[in-house]
Formats: sequence, structure tokens, C-alpha cells
Amino acid sequence: MMSNLDEAIKHHRTALLLCPPRHPDRASSLTNLASGLRDRFLQRGMMSDLDQAIKLYRAALLLCPPGHLNRSVSLNNLANSLRDRFRQRGMMSDLDQAIELHRAALLLCPPSHSRRSMSLENLANSLKERFQQRGMMSDLDKAIGLHRAALLLRPHGHPDRSWSLNHLANSLGERFRQRGMMSDLDEAIELHRAALLLCPPGHSDRSMSLNNLSISLGERFQQRGIMSDLDEAIELHRAALLLHPPGHSDRSTSLNNLANGLRDRFRQRDIMSDLDEAIELHRAALLLRPFGHSNRSSSLNNLAICLQDRFQQRSIISDLDGAIELYRDALLLHPPGHSHRSSSLNNLAISLRDRFRQRGIMSDLDEAIELHRAALLLCPSGHSLRSSSLNNLAISLRDRFRQRDIMSDLDEAIELHRAALLLRPSGHSDRPSSLSNLAISLRDRFQQRGIMSDLDEAIELHRAALLLFPPRHSDRSMSLDNLAISLRDRFRQRGMMSDLDEAIELHRDALLLRPPGHSDRSSSLDNLALSLQDRFRQQNVQSDLEEAFGLYSEFSHLSHAASRTHLSATKSWAASADVCNHPSALLAYQVALTFLDQRVAFLSSSSHHFDVIREAVSSLATDAFSCSVRRGALTTAVELVEQGRAVFWTQLARFRTSLDELSVSGDAGIALAEEFKRLSFRLRNAFDQSTEDQSPQIRPLTMQWDEVVSRIRMLPDFSRFLLPPLFSDLQKAAEDGPVIIVNASQRSCDALIIHSAGGPVHVPLDITQAEVFESSSELQSLAEQFGSSDCELKLVSILRKLWNDVIDPVVQALRESEVRPGSRIWWCPTAEFSLLPLHAAGPYEKGRDNLFDIYISSYTPTLATLVRARQQVSRDSSSQHFVAIGQGSPVEGKELKCVAPELAVIAQHVTPVISFTSLEDGDTTVEGALDALDRNQWLHLTCHGMPNRTQPFESSFAMRDGPLMIKDIIRSNWQNPQFAFLSASHTTVGGEGSPDESIHLAAAMQFCGFRSVIGSMWSVDDEVARQVVSAFYCKLIGDSKRLDCTGAAVALHKAVRSLRKKIPLEQQIVFVHIGV
Repeated sequence: MMSNLDEAIKHHRTALLLCPPRHPDRASSLTNLASGLRDRFLQRGMMSDLDQAIKLYRAALLLCPPGHLNRSVSLNNLANSLRDRFRQRGMMSDLDQAIELHRAALLLCPPSHSRRSMSLENLANSLKERFQQRGMMSDLDKAIGLHRAALLLRPHGHPDRSWSLNHLANSLGERFRQRGMMSDLDEAIELHRAALLLCPPGHSDRSMSLNNLSISLGERFQQRGIMSDLDEAIELHRAALLLHPPGHSDRSTSLNNLANGLRDRFRQRDIMSDLDEAIELHRAALLLRPFGHSNRSSSLNNLAICLQDRFQQRSIISDLDGAIELYRDALLLHPPGHSHRSSSLNNLAISLRDRFRQRGIMSDLDEAIELHRAALLLCPSGHSLRSSSLNNLAISLRDRFRQRDIMSDLDEAIELHRAALLLRPSGHSDRPSSLSNLAISLRDRFQQRGIMSDLDEAIELHRAALLLFPPRHSDRSMSLDNLAISLRDRFRQRGMMSDLDEAIELHRDALLLRPPGHSDRSSSLDNLALSLQDRFRQQNVQSDLEEAFGLYSEFSHLSHAASRTHLSATKSWAASADVCNHPSALLAYQVALTFLDQRVAFLSSSSHHFDVIREAVSSLATDAFSCSVRRGALTTAVELVEQGRAVFWTQLARFRTSLDELSVSGDAGIALAEEFKRLSFRLRNAFDQSTEDQSPQIRPLTMQWDEVVSRIRMLPDFSRFLLPPLFSDLQKAAEDGPVIIVNASQRSCDALIIHSAGGPVHVPLDITQAEVFESSSELQSLAEQFGSSDCELKLVSILRKLWNDVIDPVVQALRESEVRPGSRIWWCPTAEFSLLPLHAAGPYEKGRDNLFDIYISSYTPTLATLVRARQQVSRDSSSQHFVAIGQGSPVEGKELKCVAPELAVIAQHVTPVISFTSLEDGDTTVEGALDALDRNQWLHLTCHGMPNRTQPFESSFAMRDGPLMIKDIIRSNWQNPQFAFLSASHTTVGGEGSPDESIHLAAAMQFCGFRSVIGSMWSVDDEVARQVVSAFYCKLIGDSKRLDCTGAAVALHKAVRSLRKKIPLEQQIVFVHIGV
């Protein structure tokens, strides 16, 4: 008990006071007190006890000069305490001094001396520790020799034989870790078994012996993969823990060891209960190691490692954040000069790199690289951790290269991987990963610089790595794929069929190791299919093509939620089948768009997911439309393009509408709506925090979500809950006039006219996607110069080309369908067409009509949004409210001078017919605007619009105190919103990188629930805006003296016509109408 030890120390202090200098018993009294303090340090971990013990041992040694009977004991005592202090503070000078003292002690214990075996053991243990710091194998080899000599002096029956067996076994285990010789590890295990036999139940060293044997069995398991070794190790750790009940000084060590074994078993069998138990055991161990405890840092690290493992399984970001904070705490306990600082730096760096891969925050990756550099400086040549430190820094530099394309990062990564490989010779356990890492980096450089020697070397390295991954090795399939992909790269450069043939066989082997349900099966199917198509193009063997599409067809039978890889692979299938004109092309597009629907249904609208979807989708919907049209499946074309465009916006509207209807459909509907919302919330959180979208946490949630959706679809009128609408539903968009989808894809450009009855009418367009893109880019550049003298001529040139190639053929088809002049028509442009002013196209020649002389144009981002807007019932304006919000002096952006006059004009027109309020300048805060939006159905916004071309949900309107974001407007509690006029300086959202998500801020407002919206395509002149606004409200109210949002398009048309001679062309066509 600690109280007894405290009392003993107190008595030893008293005794020392009674032994002044030169007293014959002073040396033994100093030693007794020092030994007590060292024992208390070993129990409580207080460094002051150890420092004091060392001083006392030094004083005792001075009283035992050469020739003194107790000098060897005194040398050993001081050496052991210095080694204890080294273990805490990591000062190599303490360890070096301990070794010299142990050598001196051994010289005083010749053969046959009673203390020789102990002296041999002490020196051996200190040499082994120095090896662990400096990596000099000579220290370890000498230690093993000394341990063998000590064991010979402790034959069967010797009380310390079990100690000697354990020490020799531990050193052999250390040498195995360096040289990989299994004979060393096998011998270590046999020695530990022999030691355990000498420690029967009740023996004071039994728990230590149990631990040592279990640790070695765990290591052998990691080499040979025999689960019985690991299972035995865990049972031994459990037995050891039972011998260390609460209050036992070694309980924290036993908790820690058992936790480590369970973590190893989890990594083999993926049984989450093992990992959860390991985390709880590590937490318990950490509680027993408070601040100041000598082993607190290792407990922090171990718990962090397990949390990192659980993050990789369940993708709960709080686990990763927790691991990072634990690693930071551990690093604080390893200041400069500490022996464990390098590993602590590496651990924190690796976890930061993991978080970077999850959240994409570059500061995490930059910090990780700096930490890895600092760790490498602490691992000089010869250090046992140098190879892993080189490898870690290289991987992080390669990650940064892939983000920033800085070649110096990749070149440095390659040199570091080469250096690491040299330190991992044949037999080294990490050699396969080093070979693979260097090969991957060389392939990356080949893809940048095209130097064939890099690719050739990568292939040879992948071959060498594959030889080290025997059948059934968990990484063999990855190694097969890596080699195959590099061989296919080389085939594409040199055209050697042998490379492609080999790649195909390797991909086949990899696929066999990834059965249905394997997380990487979809990428294996895609890789093999792509290689088979390459061979088909070379040899024209039809069986290769059929096999490729046979592989892809597996995706059409997927029974669980699609992952990002599934979506990417089916997109590859669709593109390949389309190019080859294969019968499966249309099925491929349908499957890909179904997967897209699933993915978006589970994702939030975060910037991370918007990037992921944008990258995965690209031209999927527009290509699907083109493919359907070319095959004559016109209604399918409409359904597919509707399903795959503006996906986040569409899901947003679909979710809200469906849930509103479900929530008023009776008790069963209300209950299912709540359950659906709860599961959707949990899934979105899981995906927001997930690096791998097929993680164990997500799978059961998606199954539950699917089951709830199935139950909802069994309710009356909900059979198509959350399913993309059919053509029969979408056709309702054309009830008040035809809707024209205008589509651009690589294979064709087409228009489909949808009437209120009958099938779609196809109008082929004599223009290429590249030409559409060129016109769009030219217009975007021109819009920045509007106002200069030659702009109008360039604008007219663009509008004429648009007329000749796109609009005129559509107008001819409309006339053939007897759509009378003066009728309203709706444009639904896709891709590059979405940024072009289709409503303004015309020949611009005397005696010939432009489009706005023939029809009144409106737009809709999708057919479904127009259908929803039509289905909302117009309410009497007497029960509605109108708010005008004007901000002419935002935090950023130029001053708008006509805000006050514009708001005054609006008030003049609308006050007699509707309840009107206005917010101006100081009152136009974000909070004030959102509050006004909640209470009004009619909105007029006069301010700067701020499109965000990469994150459309963060597009905004400039208020006095900051941006009023679209994502905040989406969340507002709208009460039957009717109309919004965005008299902003710029309201176009989206850009060249995401054309199918490119919509106007005005269209975003329609997705938010407004039935009818007016916005601008580019910057509007202040005075022109005031004139158009005045004319618009005058025409909208007219003689009826009431407001009706369905009249907005006609009112805008008339307002612009009335001002045509007063304002330049680009200002005449800047405003567009969206909605009913």
C-alpha cells in the first residue's frame, strides 16, 4: 500500500539525518532512501521523486570508491535510475551514462560472481533501449549476447530464470522487427512460454509473463495471419487484467495491452464490438494516468489511434477530431529532445492528413507536411523510424501535389520514397507498401511529364510489390489493379498488345478477389471493362466488347445504395456504350441517373458534396438526352434530362413538396414523414462526415431509409414518392404554352418542343456543342464591356447566330404546330445554352421579326418547377403583402444611386392595390430581410446580386451587414410566395465548370417557392432599372387595379417594348422572366 511506502520514506529520511557525513552507515542510508523514492516514482510517476533518488544514488556512489565491496551495486542503482529518467524525459545523455555505469559494474562482477547475471541483464536492457533510439544494430546484437550469457547463469530452479527468459525473448522480438527473421520471433515465443510455466497462478510475475507472451503472439499473427495466435494473445491479456484489479499499480498497463490486442483483431475481422471495447479500455487506462503520469502520452496516443480506426469505419468526424486533440496533448508531453517526439509528430500529422482528405481544408495538409518534416529531422540516418518518416512526408507531399499541381512537391515525394525503399530491404515488413508508394508517385509524374522511363519503373516496382502480396493477402487485389492500370497506360503510349493482355488478366484476378458486396468491386468492374474496350478497339473482337458491357450490366441489379464509385463507373458505362452505339447505352444512362438520384437524396447541399456531384455528373443528363433523341425515345429524353439537371435544386423542391403533402395525409403519413425526416437527417450527417460512402455506419441507415420510402410508396397517391416524374406528369408544364428544351452535348444539339397534348416534337439543331460554348464564352466576356461603342455590333452578331442555328428552326416548328404569334412560350435550356439570351435572338434586319416580336418568352430551370408553380393557386392580392428591399451602400460593391427613387416608384404603383412596406439602407440587414420574407408574398429586391459560380447555394444578395444567402432564403418559412423582382446588378449563378447546375438567382428563387420571378442576366444600369421597374408595375397593375403574378411575363414584355427607343440593346434584353 502506498501509505506504507510513504511512511517508509519518512523513516528513511529520519535515519539519514542520524548518519552524518563519514558515518559508516551513511552510504546504505542514502541507498535506502533513494530506493524508496524510486519505488514511489514507479508507482506515482512523480519526477521529483526520481530526480531526488538519482542525487542520493550519486552521493552513495561517491562513498563506494573503487575497491569498495558495494561499488558494483551502487553503480547499478544509479544506472537503473538514470535509465528510468531517460524513459521519461528522453535525454540520451542519461541513457549513455547508464550504459557506462552498467559496463563498469559488470567489470566488477567476473565469472562466478553472484551478481554477474544481474549485471549482464542490466547492461543488456540499457543497450536495447539505446538501439531503440539510435537504431544501431550492434547495440541490439550485444544486448542479445548478454541476455544469453545471463540465462546460462540462471539454470532451471534459479529464482530469476523467468526474468532472463523474458528479457532474452523481448530482445529477440526487437531484432525480429528489424530484420524480419521469423526464427527470432519463434524463439522469443518459446522463451516466453517457458517463462510463463515458471510463473504459476499466484506468482508475482505471472501477469508480466502473460503480457509478454501475448504481445509476441500478436506480432506473429501479424506476420503469418494465423488467427489462433491473436485469439490466444487476447485471452492471455484478459487473464493478466484479472490479476490487476482496480487499485493495482499495473492495471493501466493491462488495460492498454488488452485494448491493443482487441484493436488488432478488429482490423482482421471487422467486429466493431472489439474496437468499441478497445476504446473503452483505453479511456479507462487514460483515467489511471493523470497529468504527470509517466505513461500518459502513450495512453493518449493509443486512444487516438483507436478513435482514428473507428472514424475510418463509421465516418463520425467527432472521432477524428477527438484523435487529433489527443495527439496534440501527447505532443505537448514530448517536448524538443524527447525520444518519442518524432513518433508523436508523425501521429498528429497523419490524423491531420486524414481530416484534410475528409474536409479538403488545405491548412490541415500544410500543417501535416510541416509536422512530418520536423519528425524527419529527428530521425537521422540509422534511426529505426527513418523509413516510415520518409514515407509519411512523401505521401503528404503527393497529396498536396494532387491539390495544387506543384511539381516540386511530387519530385520531392519521389526522392523521399526512394530513400525509404533503400531502408526497407528484402524481408522488411513494409517493403511492399514502399514499392507501391514509389510506383504510384512515378505514375503520377508520368501523367504530368510523359516521361516513359517513369512509367516503366512504376511497372517494375508494382511487379515487385505484387510478388510480396501472396494469395489471400488483403492488399493483393489493390496491387493487381495498380500493376494493371500502369500496364494499360503503357499500352496507350506504345501500343504493345502484350501489355494490354496482361492488364486484362490482372484485372480479372483482382475482380475474383472482390466478390459482390466488396467495397472496391465497382472500380474493378470498371477497370476490366475499360481494358476490354481498349482491346476491342485494337482487335475488333466482338466478344471483348460484349464482355465489357456484360460486366457493366451488373450495376443494373445493384440491391443497395449506390456509392460515388458506382456513379462514376456507370457514367463510364454510359459514355462507352453511347460511343459504341451499344444497345445498353440508354439503360446505362438510366442506371447512372438513378444512382445520381440516390446519391443526392442522401447528401446535404454542402460545398463538399456539390463539388463531388458536379465532378461525378458533368454532362451526364445532357448526354442522356442526346442519346435518347438519337434513338427516337423522345419522352425518355425529357424524363432523363429532367432527372439529371440542377440535381440539388430539384431534390430540394421535391423533398419539400412531397413531405408537405405527406404530412397532411393522415396519421400514418404524419408518422412516416417524421421517421423519414429523422433518417434523412442522420444520413446527411453521416455523408457530410464520411470519406467512404460505403462505410458500415451508412449501410444500415440506407437500408432503413429505403424501407421507410417503400412504406410511404404503399400509401394512396404516394406510389412515386421521391421518384423522378414521368413524362405524363412533366407535360403539365405546357398547359399554358409550349415548353422548349434546348440541349447541347458532344454527340448532338437538339430541341424538343413539349405541347400540352401529344408527344414531344424534335427539332435538330445545326450547331455543335463547341460552337454553343464559344458563343456563351464570347457573351460572358462581352457583358463585362457593355457600354462601349462597338459592343452592340458584337452582341447583334451573337444574337443572329443564335437565331439562325437555334431559334429560327424552333420558331418554324412552333408555327407548324399552330402556336399563334403573341403566345407565351417557355425555354428550358441545358448546359452551355443556359447562359445565352435565347429570348433576345433574332435576325436584327429591317422588315424581319426578332423572337420578341413573335412570342413572349419565359424560362424555367426544370419542367417540374414550372408544374409546381402552375399547381399553386393564385390568391387574392388583398390578402397578400408586398415588401420592397433596397440596399444601395453594401459592405462591398459600388454604390447604387437609384435605390431610393426606384423604391418610391414601386410604392407609388402598388400601395393602392396591396399592403406595402419597404426596407431601405440602414434597415436592410440579413435578419431584417429574412424576417420580411417570412411575412410577405411579393418581393422586390434592389441591391447587388453576388453569384457564387462554384457554390451556388452560397450565392447571395448584398445587405448592409453582409450577404443574404440563397441557402438562408431556402430555409425561410414561406407563406405562399408569389412573385419576386430581383432588380440586382447581376443575378446569374453557375459557370463553365458546372453548366447543368448553372441557373439564375431568379431561378433559385423559383426553387425556393416563388411562382414567378424576374431577374437579370448581367449588370443593369441604375437608371435603366428604375425606368423598367416603373413601366413594369404600371403594365402589371393596368386597369385591373390588382396584382396577379401570372401576368408578369406579359408586363415585362410590354414594359421593355415601351422603352426600346430609350435604352441600349443590352439593357433591353437584360431582364428575364422565370416561372408562370
